[in-house]
Amino acid sequence: MPETRPAVSGGLDPRGPAGSNLLFLREEQMRLAQDMLFFAYRDFTGAADVILDELGLGRAHHRALHFIGRTPGMTVGDLLAILRITKQSLARVLTALVDQGYVAQLPGRSDRRQRLLSLTDAGQALERRLFERQRERLAVAYREAGGPAVEGFRRVMRGVMEPAARAYMEQAESAIRPAARPSTQPNTQIVR
Repeated sequence: MPETRPAVSGGLDPRGPAGSNLLFLREEQMRLAQDMLFFAYRDFTGAADVILDELGLGRAHHRALHFIGRTPGMTVGDLLAILRITKQSLARVLTALVDQGYVAQLPGRSDRRQRLLSLTDAGQALERRLFERQRERLAVAYREAGGPAVEGFRRVMRGVMEPAARAYMEQAESAIRPAARPSTQPNTQIVR
């Protein structure tokens, strides 16, 4: 008679490494994961929505502020590629951010038709305020989950992303890795 294992919440076998027995996930487990992604997105973005609403801005403005802040001097084309919105939608978002003094546009150095985007001092302050609101939620979740779970979360999120997003993340992560200290262990330090 085959060995039976006790049912465990989330489908994990307590006798094996986390995820080692998750070769086949039932549809209901996948739907629960989808539920979690939807609720996490709602609550994570909701933390900043209050501030955005006060300013007459929305989530598209927040995403633009975030990525412009992460990559000062990025082109409008680069932002379009990241956000995957229409040129018209981005034009509305950027017009509002420029008019309210959060984003500056400069012509490109070699191609004057290019528009290079950066945050103004007011834009940096707003982006920081929005980040701090969401940072609180992430810090609590990371602390409660612990280092190995944080690394697992990162792997799952990368697995959900398309290759272009993974490439962006690899570039962003390589920019913050200490060059002098190569490590075989993932950086799972929790920000407090």
